Order: sequence, then structure tokens, then C-alpha cells
Amino acid sequence: MNTLRDNDTTTPDAAALRTAMVEQLRSEGELRTDPVIRAFATVPRELFAPEAPLEQVYDRDDVVITKRDENGLAVSSVSAPRIQASMLEQAEVRPGMRVLEIGSGGYNAALIAELVGPDGEVTTVDIDQFVVDRARACLAEAGYDRVRVLLVDAEGGVPEHAPFDRIIVTAGAWDIPPAWIDQLAPDGVLVVPLRMRGLTRSVAFVREQGRLVSRGYELCGFVPIQGSGANAERLVLLHGEDVALRLDGDQAADADALSAALTSERVVRPSGVEVGGFEPFDELDLYLATELDGFGLLVATPAAIEAGLAERSARMGAKTALDGVSFAYRASQATTKERTAFEFVVYGHGPDADAVAFRYVELIREWDRTHRGGPGARIEVHPTGTPDTEIGEGRLIDKKHTRVLISWPTSS
Repeated sequence: MNTLRDNDTTTPDAAALRTAMVEQLRSEGELRTDPVIRAFATVPRELFAPEAPLEQVYDRDDVVITKRDENGLAVSSVSAPRIQASMLEQAEVRPGMRVLEIGSGGYNAALIAELVGPDGEVTTVDIDQFVVDRARACLAEAGYDRVRVLLVDAEGGVPEHAPFDRIIVTAGAWDIPPAWIDQLAPDGVLVVPLRMRGLTRSVAFVREQGRLVSRGYELCGFVPIQGSGANAERLVLLHGEDVALRLDGDQAADADALSAALTSERVVRPSGVEVGGFEPFDELDLYLATELDGFGLLVATPAAIEAGLAERSARMGAKTALDGVSFAYRASQATTKERTAFEFVVYGHGPDADAVAFRYVELIREWDRTHRGGPGARIEVHPTGTPDTEIGEGRLIDKKHTRVLISWPTSS
């Protein structure tokens, strides 16, 4: 029974679709605990996306865009149910907790309100007045007007309502500002979609000996955070606007040389490593991003792929090794007629293509031997200025406020 709402505006069609969505999320493993299951079964998602058809609202994978910028890029949305379910399971929100949500669509805040119950507090913030007004109206319409909705640049947190037992960030963050750490309760959990070398993972962090340490992470995607914490990716054009490299941070790239490499004769190196047709391999992506000195995402339009300038993997961002004037990226080839298994293949371009492709293939094989099916990466967040001698071994990524260390323990 919903203790926070007196009215029930559910329509029969919406109720049936909500039930079906919950069952699908349970069967796929995104919903795992009874409190989160009950929250998803209770909150009327359609009231937070009235502009979308019900079939889209209750699609497990569908994002409802609520605002776009002048270039048509999404700047605010109601995230896909599977992502919201995964992050709330990571957060382990309990009754009576005080929770801060950064990035406000309204629906997720209502789910959190169900989890904390009448004795808890939910504060949701956004930097955009339109988003705040919309979230406030939707929450009121759905009967969750106890949720506190504030217009705030979340870089500074919300000190007047801290400390928070949980901080859940629902926008892609390049860094973790000191305020989020300072306003997190000593035994609190921070769940944040953290961008690391162009890849984003929803990481659940806890405190450990003066730093934040991951206790798990999930693949995700979010619109980037706005305000003083924004940090846009760089786009290096290689063939007009049809082929480009997306780079994170201040990584150097010689656009002219890499453009010439793109149209040079390429080398092809099979890896001998296969995956099943539905087997996820996002762990390999993160492993490559942390092991390669130069790393980016090669993106190409359908026309460029059709013209043979890049393989199909570049449609969504092919994971790319960069080495001066040469680069190599990964694609896959079916090894069965039924396309139930695929082999990773590496394509190299430029004067040092063979060496770059060889290094790439060796890393794929190392992941396959040592880390495939293992515990995954350990992610630590240290304050900026922490000496290297106080940080362990791994890929160290320096950001504005923090030093992020990613290491790969092996299976015991």
C-alpha cells in the first residue's frame, strides 16, 4: 500500500503495462529486492512522462526525452526503467533515510520517496528552471509533494539539508566535487554515473580510509551534467563530420595525421577470442580504456560505414587505441552461420598500424585469460593533490577535484 499518496490516478492500461514492466525487470535481474519492486509497481510513471505514449513510458529500455537544447541534443530526460532500477538497487535505500538526488526528472524521486517512507526525506535538485518546474508539477500531480525540489547547481551540493545517507546522481558526471563527499554521511553511499576515459559506469561508492571505494558498478548512459561541473568531450574530425574521434580530458591528438591514417591501407588482426551473441563484454571495454595509454571512441555515420571508411562497430563508438599518428579499433565477425558467436577483430590504420593492432589484440587476449568473468575493476577516488606514493597501482586519471584510480584484481 502506498503511504505517501491518497489519490490513485492509474488507468487500467497503465496499470497493466506497469505490471508487465516490473515482471520484465525482475526476470532480467534489474529488480532484485522487494522494496524496489514495490516502488516500481506503485509509482505511476505515466504521470512523469505525459507527452509520451504509454507503450514508450513502460518500455524497459526507453528513455523519454523531456528537453532538448538548441542543437536538438537531449539535456533532460526520464531515464530508462532498467537504469533507474539498477541504480536504486545499488543505492540500497532504507526507510527513514535522507536522500539527495542530483538531476531531477521527478519519477526517480518518487521511487526514492516510496523507499524512504514517511519518516525519510527526499531532496531532488536541478540547474534548469524548466526541469525543476516540471518535476515539481509532476510530483504534485502524482501525490509526492513531500519531495523537496530545488533549483541548484549541484556542484555545491545542498549543505542546508545535509548530511545525506544516500546521494544518487542521475546525470553523467566527469568528476566528483568535494561537496558531494563532504555532505555524504560517514556510512553513506554515493551512486554516480562516472565518466572515465569516455566510458560511463554507474558506480556505488563507500568511504574507506579517507577515500571513496567502489563496491560495484553497472553499464549506463546519461545526459551530461550541466553547470560548473560540466566537462564536454572533444570531437576530433577525421573525415568531415562523417568520421570522428571522441576523446575525454586533455588527451592530445594530431587530427591531420589521424585523418591521413584513416584512408591509408589498413591491417586486420583477428584476436582468436570469441563471445556469444548475447554475452556482454562491457568489462573488456573498461579494461582496454584503463590499459591503453591512448584511448578514444571512433564514431562514424551510416554513410561512412557504407563507404568502407569504418566498420559497423563505429556506429555506437568503436573502442580505439591511439598512438601518435596511428590508431586501431575493435570490431567483430560472426563465426557461426546463425550468428550466435563472434570473434573480436582489430583494424589498424597509419604507419604504425601493425604495432598498435598487435598491442590491442594482446590486451584482448590478456583480458580473456585473466579477467573475463572475474570480479571486475576496483575504482578508488582520492582527493586531488594526493601523492602518487599514497595511491596504489593501476590507471590513474587526474580530474579537477579528484584522482581516480582503476585497477583490476584477478580472480582468487
